[in-house]
Amino acid sequence: MARLVTLLLLPLSWLYAGIMGVRNWLYDAGLLTAARFPVPLISVGNLRVGGTGKTPHVAWVVRQLLQLEAEPAILSRGYGRRTRGYRLVQPTDTAITVGDEPLQHFQDFSGTVPVAVSEDRRVGLLHLLTNQQPSVIVLDDAYQHRRVQPALSILLTEHQRPFYTDEVLPAGRLRENRAGASRADVVVVTKCPEQLPPSEQQAMQQQIGRYTRAGVPVLFSGYSYGAPVAVGQQPTPASAEVILLTGIAQPEPLRTYLTSAGYQVAHHAVFADHHAFTPAEIKAVCAQLRPGQSIFTTQKDAMRLAQPALRQVLAGVPVFYIPIEVRFLADGASRLRAFLVSSFQPQAVV
Repeated sequence: MARLVTLLLLPLSWLYAGIMGVRNWLYDAGLLTAARFPVPLISVGNLRVGGTGKTPHVAWVVRQLLQLEAEPAILSRGYGRRTRGYRLVQPTDTAITVGDEPLQHFQDFSGTVPVAVSEDRRVGLLHLLTNQQPSVIVLDDAYQHRRVQPALSILLTEHQRPFYTDEVLPAGRLRENRAGASRADVVVVTKCPEQLPPSEQQAMQQQIGRYTRAGVPVLFSGYSYGAPVAVGQQPTPASAEVILLTGIAQPEPLRTYLTSAGYQVAHHAVFADHHAFTPAEIKAVCAQLRPGQSIFTTQKDAMRLAQPALRQVLAGVPVFYIPIEVRFLADGASRLRAFLVSSFQPQAVV
């Protein structure tokens, strides 16, 4: 049935892909202009809608930049926020005012790295450069935003759902044709198992290489999961029995990790990516709790659970998020770090 639906939607996908293709051609031909800025712009994005791990990879890039003694800032669209225009994230902001991912970045770096949101990236960049004066700006989820020209473009694709097996919306989940991978300077295959056979890596490199420019490296990354971090008052989970609450595109890797780590997931409350939880929904999740059980969630979901109305529902409930960090296979970290170093070439404003 799913295959039949895909076939029926393919004509709409071809139409959408054609529109995006014309747009990309106009930029490639110089008929539409991509603005350049006087500091390096590093774009982290994907071809597929959601679930490739942009947030932890942006955080990894920023940490590397800080180690290189750069002064980075992060610019995001602020998906899911209920505000408009440019906004510099402040301690009083919430997921409603800036979006869950920018809020997570702000908290991850304890406010020491400027994080801003703007649906118009040119406007956002000008504000950041004028008022914050960073030495490099990381663009979160800007791969299709052709109005600005990055110094380094990092394309992410998920190990279990690589872009070369997918179709353009609405038949698939791609935002543009697979040929869009030709703009990437580096491709990172994300959410890989720790032991990914070299033969499989080589096969994926060959498939990806059909769409990228010659010589573009393909790196492989996975996740390292940390100990549960308390959202409420209880310092540690009382037992290994948990209720899992997720509103992300791909929750399966987290559930797989929890099982392998010895936790028993008694119930999994699954919501759509960036879902705006309601008090009634959280009350329903809490109703599933049995004595000794805790609610586990993701750090991104925890940003949305911090709304006052939801905090009231969760008062006294043991809630924890599982932090994640990116780990690269083989020499992937050093290779990507070398690209970051080489991107520090100031560009003239156009």
